[in-house]
Amino acid sequence: MAKQVKATKASGGDNFTRWLVIGMVTLVVATGAIFSVVGQKTKANESFAALNNFKVGAPVSASVDVANGSGITINTGAAKTIDLWEDPQCPICNTFEGANGAYIDDLVRTKKANVVYHVLSFLGNESVTAANAAYCAADEGHYLDFHKAMYMVQPALENSGFYTPKNLVKIGGYVGLTSNKFVDCVTKGSKLDQVKAAYDSMAKYNVKGTPTVFFNGKLWERKNSGFVLDEFSAAFEAS
Repeated sequence: MAKQVKATKASGGDNFTRWLVIGMVTLVVATGAIFSVVGQKTKANESFAALNNFKVGAPVSASVDVANGSGITINTGAAKTIDLWEDPQCPICNTFEGANGAYIDDLVRTKKANVVYHVLSFLGNESVTAANAAYCAADEGHYLDFHKAMYMVQPALENSGFYTPKNLVKIGGYVGLTSNKFVDCVTKGSKLDQVKAAYDSMAKYNVKGTPTVFFNGKLWERKNSGFVLDEFSAAFEAS
């Protein structure tokens, strides 16, 4: 009998220890989750800080060219055309933007080129969400600024949880997109049909990655391993 009582107490002690360990593990996991959320918010705030002095440009009218892969088109009818294929989450596209973005922006604003932005979404759900927001921005004449701002706050990792409707609306606020129409468009995914059309058109134009650039319908094949503005501008002038 004494052994049975001792065994029972030992069993009870094991249960207590087990639940204590489970409780401690749960606490550690919960604490880690809290710090993860706080960390994500901190990183998001740090990212948005890059937009604090953002200079908003004048609105530029854009249209969606259904016949050309639902590309966001600016300056239809200009003598020269640049087709630019990008994914908002693509880190190399961000590098391309850093090298050539200001030059392309100037070509658009001075109406020296018809630029067609093919906003792709093959890197995951956040690319889809961001591309939808880009089309929403184009509707209100602020695609150029929104495009630039998205790259300025682009996370280091793809699908990190940053490109959410809430954060994309916030990005819009920095570039003058504060209307209910824009907010509804982003949060409701109103442009997802255009996003899908742009993605589906990759096969038609044999686009296999981003960034991909065509000058007047001819694929640009850069000679440098990186992106060099002089090379890009020379290719445009020669097109």
